[in-house]
Amino acid sequence: MTKITFIEPQGAKVEIDVINGWTLMQAATSHGVEGIEAECGGSCACATCHCYVEGEQATRLPAPSNDELEMLDNVAAERLPNSRLGCQIRVTPYLEGLVVRMPEAQS
Repeated sequence: MTKITFIEPQGAKVEIDVINGWTLMQAATSHGVEGIEAECGGSCACATCHCYVEGEQATRLPAPSNDELEMLDNVAAERLPNSRLGCQIRVTPYLEGLVVRMPEAQS
């Protein structure tokens, strides 16, 4: 298990012990984190699991794929340099302490 902190749109922090191998989207939806819709169920086809990854652990993430970058062009909230799709990030022990901030809007 890896501890990830999600920050909901209104600022509430939700700390979750995430099963390694799960995606950030799976962790957020299974624990009722507000601010994520995940309409496509994790197939990188909707951009409604858009999130902002923060903290030094964010530098440990693999680069986004071309498909993810293309979907990030369609996000509802502002796209920032640290914008990612939660369905494309698999949790590993190296991400212990990662902070994931949810945007104000997904659609």
